[in-house]
Amino acid sequence: MIALRALTTDDAPAVHRIYSGAAVNFLGRSEMTAEEAVEYVARVGEWAAADPVVQYILGVDHGGDLIGVVKLGRRPNAHGRVSYVLREDTWRRGHATAAVRQLVAFAFTTAGLTSLGAKHHPDNPVSGRVLTKSGFTRLGLRDGMVEYRRVRRCR
Repeated sequence: MIALRALTTDDAPAVHRIYSGAAVNFLGRSEMTAEEAVEYVARVGEWAAADPVVQYILGVDHGGDLIGVVKLGRRPNAHGRVSYVLREDTWRRGHATAAVRQLVAFAFTTAGLTSLGAKHHPDNPVSGRVLTKSGFTRLGLRDGMVEYRRVRRCR
């Protein structure tokens, strides 16, 4: 079972492990060092304490094991941007889709957003499948990335 949760300072080693190996291939960054992970978790705590929160960063917990990170950035006009990264050894088990679906629900309820965007590198079609299974619609290529959008459904 996947649960999204706040990151704590104790999560720095797990964050370091998440942002390593093949998991960073399409992120546009190199592997995170242990020191960077400590700094990152501290910044995440500051962002979570901000009022209003502009960037939500939550851990993806699987049975007490932090296996990934999901992000929701606020943009103007009640729009948000979704991104995610999971530890390489947890891929292809449905965890990313479960986490993104929970983040979408959070975005449209708690965060009060009405639309979401996301993107992935064209050489990473698995990420696109995660987005489409989470209700996003593929828009096409933009600036070398595959763009997606999801709008809150009215009931």
